[in-house]
Amino acid sequence: MTALGREAGVSSSSGQVFALVGDLGAGKTHWTKGLADGLGFTGDVTSPTFSLAHEYRGGRLPIFHFDFYRIETIEELFGMGWDEYLDEGGVIVAEWADKFPEVLPRGTRWFRFRLLADGSREITGE
Repeated sequence: MTALGREAGVSSSSGQVFALVGDLGAGKTHWTKGLADGLGFTGDVTSPTFSLAHEYRGGRLPIFHFDFYRIETIEELFGMGWDEYLDEGGVIVAEWADKFPEVLPRGTRWFRFRLLADGSREITGE
């Protein structure tokens, strides 16, 4: 997962949005760690499950890492500044993105993560 995320990070550009979908433990945050590495961020990358959003600065582009899982309404998401983050010129990663697909801009890259019965992981997407 990390290597796949790293590839995406190396080729990411300003304003890129990634929508990640998958169950707990399927690899979404590990993919995001790789993305951050590919963008040159050297700090810790953790799941924003309880804080709802993390900002990672210091790489080639800032990364805004969201977790929609605990967000109840679109109004709550916009109250966190979602639209301002979209205008920030960084890279946005939204875990559990299928919860609010209508807020994701055209050109969002969607990835689906699956934890397989044998413990391996599968990722499909655009």
